[in-house]
Amino acid sequence: MSLPRTLVLTNDFPPRQGGIESFVEAVVQRLPPDRVVVYARGQAGDAAYDRGLPFRVVRHPRGIVLPEPSVARAAAALAREEGCRAAWVAAAAPLGLLAPALRRAVDGPVVATTHGHEVWWARVPGARRVLRAVGDGVDALTVLGPWTGEAVGAALSDAGRRRLHRLAPGVDLERFSPHVDGGRVRARHGLGDRPVVVCVSRLVPRKGQDTLLRAWPQVLAAVPEAALLLVGGGTDAERLRGLAAGTRSVVLTGPVPLAELPEHYAAGDVFAMPCRSRRAGLEVEGLGMVYLEAAACGLPVVAGDSGGAPEAVLHGRTGFVVPGASVDETARRVIELLADPERARAMGRAGRAWVERAWSWERTVGRLEALLSAQE
Repeated sequence: MSLPRTLVLTNDFPPRQGGIESFVEAVVQRLPPDRVVVYARGQAGDAAYDRGLPFRVVRHPRGIVLPEPSVARAAAALAREEGCRAAWVAAAAPLGLLAPALRRAVDGPVVATTHGHEVWWARVPGARRVLRAVGDGVDALTVLGPWTGEAVGAALSDAGRRRLHRLAPGVDLERFSPHVDGGRVRARHGLGDRPVVVCVSRLVPRKGQDTLLRAWPQVLAAVPEAALLLVGGGTDAERLRGLAAGTRSVVLTGPVPLAELPEHYAAGDVFAMPCRSRRAGLEVEGLGMVYLEAAACGLPVVAGDSGGAPEAVLHGRTGFVVPGASVDETARRVIELLADPERARAMGRAGRAWVERAWSWERTVGRLEALLSAQE
């Protein structure tokens, strides 16, 4: 299979950081560089970033890229200039509306990718119509997994549902590894050799750090030497610091550089993020890459039951899924893992093996290449 020269259309591209940006960057950098050209959102620092890339990037001159006629003309002109024969819309809503114009330019498949926030689009009337139109216009619409497929599919026509394909993100198995040393992070925060529960995520209510903090007295009653390491920044930071006030066994690190994330995972013995759905199901977890990154580092995980998060855990084998709002169940599973280190390590080994088998970036890129190479 030879990948046709492909136009990538996206708002979500570095140097801006975020989950979708990381997904798109990881995929594009693994595609053959002579087969890729990117049309992306303009942003501060983009020229310096683009100079280091082995493929061409054209930046939209007015910042955010919208599905409007001027963008359709610019993207189509770039595709024709570069001899593109396929297009990847790296975030389906709303740029997937440009699929008909892109198909005329490339005379080949147009693939659009959803990342989880489209679940919200699928449940709000006006946005739902946009998502349905996207599904009707593309050749393939990708979803993270079964849960997001069902949620997004509810907004699509029968034809749109037939175009759904799974395209889950991958894990960098070299960066996130059981061989990473978390000793420097432990030393920095005075954790020594205590059993540590770690949570790496944005500090927002949906992620469930508050549930962990409310569960923490029960954990300490059973495992008095335990420590809780909350890694990340976000809008909920001040409230969480209030909940942790006076608890010397809890550390909030604040934001940390991306390059240091693996050693923060490695500083833990158990990973826990009891995420929960909010706002009548409009705010949900699409998948939860942090569970897979933790598993890749050899940690057992405790995950909440929001949205597609359970798909990132083999319950009872690589960790546990708990009701995200349940303080008692969260505490019970964390205690269970801390009290039986050998079982916890066995779950961590099983998690690493599962990620190697099913969640590599190479697997993800291969699936996308197959969709972009398909001819009707």
